[in-house]
Amino acid sequence: MDYQFKDIEQKWQQFWADNQTFKAQDKSSKPKYYVLDMFPYPSGAGLHVGHPLGYIASDIFARYKRLKGFNVLHPMGYDSFGLPAEQYAIQTGQHPAVTTEANIATYRRQLDQIGFSFDWSREVRTSSPDYYKWTQWIFMQLFNSWYNKDADKAESIDKLVKRFEQNGSAGINAVCDEDILVFSAEEWKSKTNNEQQDELLKYRLTYLRESTVNWCPALGTVLANDEVKDGFSERGGYPVEQKKMMQWSMRITAYAERLLQGLDTIDWPEPLKEMQRNWIGKSTGASVKFPLEVQESRINSQDFIEVFTTRVDTIFGVTFLVIAPEHELVVQLTAPGQKAEIDAYIAQTKKKSELDRMADAKTVSGAFTGSYVINPLNNERVPIYIADYVLAGYGTGAVMAVPSGDQRDFLFAKHFNLPITPILDTQNIVDEADPTKEGKYINSHFINGLGYQEATAAIVAKLEELGLGKAKVNFRMRDAIFGRQRYWGEPVPVYFKEGLPHLISESDLPLLLPEIDKYLPTETGEPPLGRAEGWKHPEGEYELSTMPGWAGSSWYWYRYMDAQNQNAFASKEAIDYWKDVDLYIGGSEHATGHLLYSRFWNKFMKDLSLVVEEEPFKKLINQGMIQGRSNFVYRLVDEEGRGTNTFVSHGLINQYKTSPLHVDVNIVENDVLNISRFKQWRDEYKDAEFILENGKYICGVEIEKMSKSKYNVVNPDDLIARYGADTLRMYEMFLGPLEQSKPWNTNGIEGVFKFLRKFWRLFHNDAWEFKVSDAEPGKAELKSLHKIIRKVEEDIERFSFNTSVSSFMIAINELTDLKCNSRKVLQDLVIVLSSYAPHICEELWVLLGNEAGTLSYAPYPKFNPAFLVEDEFAYPISINGKTKMNLNISLSLEPKDIEAFVLANADVQRYLDGKQPKKVIVVKGRIVNMVV
Repeated sequence: MDYQFKDIEQKWQQFWADNQTFKAQDKSSKPKYYVLDMFPYPSGAGLHVGHPLGYIASDIFARYKRLKGFNVLHPMGYDSFGLPAEQYAIQTGQHPAVTTEANIATYRRQLDQIGFSFDWSREVRTSSPDYYKWTQWIFMQLFNSWYNKDADKAESIDKLVKRFEQNGSAGINAVCDEDILVFSAEEWKSKTNNEQQDELLKYRLTYLRESTVNWCPALGTVLANDEVKDGFSERGGYPVEQKKMMQWSMRITAYAERLLQGLDTIDWPEPLKEMQRNWIGKSTGASVKFPLEVQESRINSQDFIEVFTTRVDTIFGVTFLVIAPEHELVVQLTAPGQKAEIDAYIAQTKKKSELDRMADAKTVSGAFTGSYVINPLNNERVPIYIADYVLAGYGTGAVMAVPSGDQRDFLFAKHFNLPITPILDTQNIVDEADPTKEGKYINSHFINGLGYQEATAAIVAKLEELGLGKAKVNFRMRDAIFGRQRYWGEPVPVYFKEGLPHLISESDLPLLLPEIDKYLPTETGEPPLGRAEGWKHPEGEYELSTMPGWAGSSWYWYRYMDAQNQNAFASKEAIDYWKDVDLYIGGSEHATGHLLYSRFWNKFMKDLSLVVEEEPFKKLINQGMIQGRSNFVYRLVDEEGRGTNTFVSHGLINQYKTSPLHVDVNIVENDVLNISRFKQWRDEYKDAEFILENGKYICGVEIEKMSKSKYNVVNPDDLIARYGADTLRMYEMFLGPLEQSKPWNTNGIEGVFKFLRKFWRLFHNDAWEFKVSDAEPGKAELKSLHKIIRKVEEDIERFSFNTSVSSFMIAINELTDLKCNSRKVLQDLVIVLSSYAPHICEELWVLLGNEAGTLSYAPYPKFNPAFLVEDEFAYPISINGKTKMNLNISLSLEPKDIEAFVLANADVQRYLDGKQPKKVIVVKGRIVNMVV
């Protein structure tokens, strides 16, 4: 029977499901291997052909590792909380859980029909109470922990309380808020419980603080920086403004150094690691306090503005200070005459996202507060400005401006006509960008005659003596905002009593999402959870914000290890066995989001001995993007510029005035438009007319991002229905290297489908009857087999899946030419190909007489290099310089024996026509030439 891919694929998908073929064992004598994909958000649109790229690659690797004798964990689940379902709920009134469930059903159907070897018994959904119970539990552990800098790890808050009770705040070296109190043990004990809890909140790893956030009024929520683009929400395109709000935050900054150092221990793409290094942004410098000049009654003489600088040696060149528009001292610093200008500038700044503010390096803008600070080293009066390029959450929210040494400061000074004070003798300091080079400072200050290192040390020492500065290591990374004013997310397991947060009891987990009448903020501006009737803790009010989207994805790989456990997020035995993820495949767009937060949570859980590894993902691969191949039709435009209902074929558009329109790629084949389907596509085109070339309408082509708006989305369902899942799997790998982006072109899929038919044909005779031979294979057949065994093994181990597909095609062509039907060759070939095309290989495995369903765990064939050793050579046989034939001759023969072998050949004698050669020239291993 010919290759009936539909029947074969449905049969084996059902078999795998019924028999739980890919269920991983929690204990095994085999070595473990954990292969993980970044789990998807189940959108209503389902999968397009770009989505499965990484999944196919990981599945090939997982299947290969099983064949190599590993106990493989290859799970899948859904990151199922999120804005899209909630937006749909707002529009339709349908509960997000309902749409999410429907979307998951679509995803599951599509994933199953591609033939992935997922262990579905471990499926997780972040929106399931059984799952988010443990997300809430981890939050509680963070709340009950502080970071001990001396131990360089998180510890229980109870341990901190004991130290307070014994010694007060003395000797505490913690990552904490700036405004912590100094107190003795007796003073601590004399505080009320509320006073103690208020102080402990300054140390907890998750805490409340007023933060400047990206607020989107239309969505009614705070957005992360990566969810905002050009001042608008990435989802929906709504305006975003800067706003101060009381928000939950997490002290990821406590782990900054460990997050930085850990990058040297993991096998991740270097560009992605560099993105994290830059995001963490470690820099060494000094903290400097500039005392405020007392003016009238609005400024306290004890106040100062603190800055961090990597070039404290430039302090003598400071001519102005710039603070963020959101800085806490702006109101206090603003003189009455400057208030209108300052207020207007702050209002303008609120319309910009933080990313926009950081990226806009060319535009100079700002406003003078009317106040001054005093330079602590030369007592000069320095004006204070606000400007949007300074951010409240980065460093101290203030910078000392040195126009003579910084381009942005220089432009600012020129714009506002501020002085530019040189501080270095540029003839002696060779390179100001690298002050460590030879050179001495020449000025009237105490660093005169000193080099860079000596001058820096002297300035820091002087600042420390004055109590106005110190050496400091700074990180650009900020604590992570941990809250969304939305409904469809994990409830925070906290209630408020007398204004202070308290954890609910662990026995009350999970804290379930309540039912509400609408998914919008309340009329008084509270988050949607404020609409819940009767949703109240016995001792106070629940937190009304929900957790951000990254909460559930920051630990999910551990839940896969023990997904059904009701007593823990995963058992100690499961964690000790699986340990960490050996291979993680997903997009680089998560570099400073999910991948950073996951490492943070993993390190915290390691500190508490909840997990055994410091890093969650040993090896990471970023798959490239499959881009869309858009097609265009060209509408004829009349003399007044109006579009007509006539369309011009691409090759003729230079002869007419036309405008291009995207057309659905699914009604185009090999760039030829299916005119009848185009007329049915939209009612407005039912009477369309066409100017053809050679009787066809040829469409234009452009490579773009796959998008519904560009009509270039290709649904895998359609391709599987036409060619089968095995064809789709192999074709996606064939498109190019996994890590690179490449355009989708359905035109080439036919070739892969023909290859699989040719492979199927090897096992059948001309009447399509299954027919293989038990005869011993020949040398050429074994050579082809072992070439592909070695090639696929090497390619998969280095994740070069596209080159394997090409090699398979070569191998099948060779074996077809050899008319190979040897069971020994074909059975090993089936195993080698099975990772790529599992359905057809399972079917052939059974037809070869093997037990059903065992191919997934069959041993991978051993490569034998002996079969690739050449022991004979096809010598070209020439007569008078013209090649007549090739003759296989043993490479062990010497020239004299080769000559005798050639002359004894009947075909050679026929070419000689009875003549005796005058001369026979033998070049061993190359050629035999006879001169007649």
